[in-house]
Amino acid sequence: MIIEQEEKFKEVLSKIEGKINEQTFFNKFLELYPEVWKKRKIMFSKFNKSKQFGQKIPLPKPEVSLRKEIRVWLQKQ
Repeated sequence: MIIEQEEKFKEVLSKIEGKINEQTFFNKFLELYPEVWKKRKIMFSKFNKSKQFGQKIPLPKPEVSLRKEIRVWLQKQ
């Protein structure tokens, strides 16, 4: 979950030039908010290291979860 996601996504949308799709949105988000991306990757890494052997991780990879959030947000727009 991204804190103030709506505001950040609107900012990203306003900075995109040309065709808007999931990939361009994802790339621009990483460019504008590297600290959010870094925190998300660290959280996933810590969780991944703390799991017990043989258990599945219910937390999706950072790339997958961010792309899903972007896709859902873009569909609402």
